[in-house]
Amino acid sequence: MPLGQLGRKAVPQSYRLDLTVDPAAARFSGHVEIDVVLAEPTDAIYLHGRGLSVSRAVAVAAGRTVPAHWLQRDPSGVVRLAFEERLPAGEATLVFDYDAAFADSPTGMFHLEVDHEWYSWTQFQSIDARAAFPSFDDPGFKTPFSITLRTPPGLTAISNAAELGTPRREGGLAVHRFAPTLPLPTYLVAMMVGPFARLEGQVPPNALRPSALPVRIDSTRQNAERLDFALQGTKQIVGLLENYFGEPFPFPKLDQVTTPILPGAMENAGADLYRDDILVLDERSPVVQQRDFGMIVAHELGHQWFGDLVTPQWWDDIWLNEAFANWIGYRIGDAWRPDLGIMGDALSEGYQAMETDALLAGRPVRQEIAANSQIDSAFDSITYGKGGHIVGMIAAWLGDEKFREGVRRYISAHRFGSATSDDFFAALADVAGDPRLVPAMRSFVEQQGVPLLAMRQQGDKVTVTQLRYTTAGVAPPDSQWVIPLCFRRGETRRCFMMDQRTEAFVIDGHGAVFPNAGGTGYYRFELTARHWDELIANADALPGGEAQALVDSLWASVRAGRGTIGEMGRLAHKLIRHPDPHAADAADEALSQMVREGIVGSQGRRSFRLFREHLYMRLLKRYGFDPRTGVYAQENPARTQRRVQIVSALIGTGRGRKLRKQMSDAAVAYLAGDKAALDPTWFDHALDLYLFERDEAAARGLVEKALASEDPVFRPAALAAAARTGDKAMAQWLLALDDPRLRESEKREFLDGIMARKATREFGYDWAVSHVDDLLASSDGQFFAARLPQALGRFCSVAWANRIARDFTDKLAGTPGALELYRAIERVRNCGLLDDMMGTQIDEEFVKLR
Repeated sequence: MPLGQLGRKAVPQSYRLDLTVDPAAARFSGHVEIDVVLAEPTDAIYLHGRGLSVSRAVAVAAGRTVPAHWLQRDPSGVVRLAFEERLPAGEATLVFDYDAAFADSPTGMFHLEVDHEWYSWTQFQSIDARAAFPSFDDPGFKTPFSITLRTPPGLTAISNAAELGTPRREGGLAVHRFAPTLPLPTYLVAMMVGPFARLEGQVPPNALRPSALPVRIDSTRQNAERLDFALQGTKQIVGLLENYFGEPFPFPKLDQVTTPILPGAMENAGADLYRDDILVLDERSPVVQQRDFGMIVAHELGHQWFGDLVTPQWWDDIWLNEAFANWIGYRIGDAWRPDLGIMGDALSEGYQAMETDALLAGRPVRQEIAANSQIDSAFDSITYGKGGHIVGMIAAWLGDEKFREGVRRYISAHRFGSATSDDFFAALADVAGDPRLVPAMRSFVEQQGVPLLAMRQQGDKVTVTQLRYTTAGVAPPDSQWVIPLCFRRGETRRCFMMDQRTEAFVIDGHGAVFPNAGGTGYYRFELTARHWDELIANADALPGGEAQALVDSLWASVRAGRGTIGEMGRLAHKLIRHPDPHAADAADEALSQMVREGIVGSQGRRSFRLFREHLYMRLLKRYGFDPRTGVYAQENPARTQRRVQIVSALIGTGRGRKLRKQMSDAAVAYLAGDKAALDPTWFDHALDLYLFERDEAAARGLVEKALASEDPVFRPAALAAAARTGDKAMAQWLLALDDPRLRESEKREFLDGIMARKATREFGYDWAVSHVDDLLASSDGQFFAARLPQALGRFCSVAWANRIARDFTDKLAGTPGALELYRAIERVRNCGLLDDMMGTQIDEEFVKLR
């Protein structure tokens, strides 16, 4: 039984799907025909279907109709289809009639009631198409799909291709027929049905595309008035991507569809799907929401070429699909709106991935996937954050033009087909002119870990030794990379390929060498004390990306027991007025993280609050604060985002009393009906403060307001605030809440919020231990399995690490959360080791912060 790739005994050639979909019903039904080629005579084949009730299965071959028997052999959806007669080699058609239950969470075909109306959507990545129709659910198979959707009259139906004319009535249902798709794998098929609000437009013709591209934004009805921002932004981003790839949008039309419950977004060919708040916004929306729109839309639309037009042959190469899309998402998002500072988010995500990659428990970017149960573990920060940073490192080392030429060669060679990492490496090697580029890429994607470059500068000479980075008390495994290095010294930028353990490089110029030009290299550096001091002294003059890299490497040095809190404090002083908000706040955020972990004692925390007051109060006077809606809508986004950082830093300090009162008063007015009183930018802080000053009844009232709302920003913010009160009685009430308006994903987020607060963390832990079996068996068990370890990772002691391992290792074995659990255990243990070894010293250094 093939628990991973199916093999090529039967190869699909095309699908005809005819589904009856009423989103208000409990089940949907379908008639499916799959044309296949059999490699040899056979009396049975394997394909996929999960939870399908198949009433009829036959094969039509050589003019005969042969009955077949459907048997699901494995929970992942592997099916043995046995024929009553032996089929000859060659062409055959498999025919199925079946029905299945809608899911309540975003897997397979799922439905949801929104504002008293029912909608259904599909989410098939990675292996959930098999829950919607019989299929060969393997990314290496790409075929055309002819899709028909039968729905109650008056509903809109959306699929990958354009609808052919207006729906006809048959048997009381509206019949929506769609043009055959271009070749697709099953995971990119899309079928959405509901009373959608729709805003239509076009991307005008250009030199690459002689005709206009139809574009539509489709959302649940209550969002109808807030779709134009997404339409205009989508049109602009499509044009930028066409220019980058040098060829037109690959599909005949584009629908951008939203749902309230998707964790993120999905690149279905010609019919992308997004969580509501990614597309439902306007020019007055928070800067962070606009940045998410630019990056995520560019990411998903970038997939239309890199992932949809050219698809990985198997899931072990999904890293390339997602890593490239992550990089192109930031690059094109930044080109769309340079004022939003989207590229700074790219580096932040890469450095966050280093925190995970520095653990011993982990995996390489490209990992072998032998079984279906391993696939979802590939969709993590290593694939997205590390993979995207590696792509950016190679692009910066090669130069933009050469890298883009390599990308275009890869797309051209494999369009409408499948490809591997080796194919991509080969395309880049063709344009690189350096044979070491391929081993360099392999060394970063085929082994785990973060390189640590120990550097010593003597005049123009820089000697570099590479090690693997680990935190204090953890011995580094023996690792070696071929590293694309770029240094900067003044106006001089020099790039090299380091393929030895220790090498010396000559960089002409004056002053200290910056070890990671632009911050694009996926590595950390360790310096001599004098070199650190020189870089810190001039940090305010560094480009934003290099300032972020400096903070990350110094922070890594502190965690390894070499750097000091004093050095980080000096760096915070130098960066506090940096024009890039990502750089300006980076050092303060690093110090805050250690405080949140609980390593810093009461005196150290008090000193840190005073330190923040000293850093930020003068800035608050310059930036001002008014929580009302739209007050800063016309302001430069960098200034707006900086204000958010300033207020966030000061709100918990002694001198933040006025801010807290302003926030709390604004929340009271907002909840009383004055929507202009509180801008969504401040929802999190304001709602937290509102509940901090009130009793459990107020928290329950806020939950009621949230459940009565479909606002894609307010609803999740209000529910999250209710979970973060730190009140055990409230935590118990939330975890037991049984309200039909509460979605499964929201129930899981309650637990996350409860464990985010120290006062309720152990209560949440005990509840998770008691309920883990039921939660894993629920319809969104795979999401719970992946998220639970993140909450568990907030503890900080060796004893807690041992307890987590005891209580959850067996429970999460074989789930998408197994690796995340090992990482969480190691994080908790490492935090405890750091506290045991250096906690007193760290606390003393915090006390001395000025």
